[in-house]
Amino acid sequence: MEITVFGATGGVGREVVRQALAAGHEVTAVVRDPARLDVAPHDRLRVAVVADLTDADALVPVLEGRSAVVSALGAAGNKQAKAAPVTGPALRGILAAMERAGVSRLAAVSAAPVGPDVPGDGIFTRAVLLPVLRRVLRDLYADLAVMEAVIAASRTQWTVIRPPRLLNRPGTGTYRRVVGGNVPGGRVIPRADVAHALLTALTDPASPGHAVGVAT
Repeated sequence: MEITVFGATGGVGREVVRQALAAGHEVTAVVRDPARLDVAPHDRLRVAVVADLTDADALVPVLEGRSAVVSALGAAGNKQAKAAPVTGPALRGILAAMERAGVSRLAAVSAAPVGPDVPGDGIFTRAVLLPVLRRVLRDLYADLAVMEAVIAASRTQWTVIRPPRLLNRPGTGTYRRVVGGNVPGGRVIPRADVAHALLTALTDPASPGHAVGVAT
């Protein structure tokens, strides 16, 4: 496949680029600062510098001729999301450019707290942990919720991946998936597994039009 990756300099994005190249895909990594990519040069890797992801005109050239798009975008924290939402505005620009470039397949990372509670989780998780988390990171999750709404309203074949807390650990390859919901008891997942889930979603016939919860 020919894949354009947004958020390629982040923890999940770099894993997406590395795994996509290892799987034999052609990759266009969209970055603001190429020095932060931290991925070895490769003959199937193209690095495209784009300063403003809300500018559809600037994005069309990095999407033309591509098979699919992976968005690993996300705010660095609640403070950044409060000051200037990241994913909602960016996905509006990306989706507009995708339509103009004729690219229909999209996989994007969100977060488990944006999705529904799991009835099987304990009362502490549902009544204490999640409410506190959603309050402390309310601006970050609000930005992701806008992003999900923008994606769901688009005409793309989209999949949203919702992980819990991200870990800098090797991928397990045995993470759990729930289409249309969150993973019962799902607390953590390595960034490498999230990257794998994003790439897998691009060819999974059951995932278009759904949010997919993932966790180890």
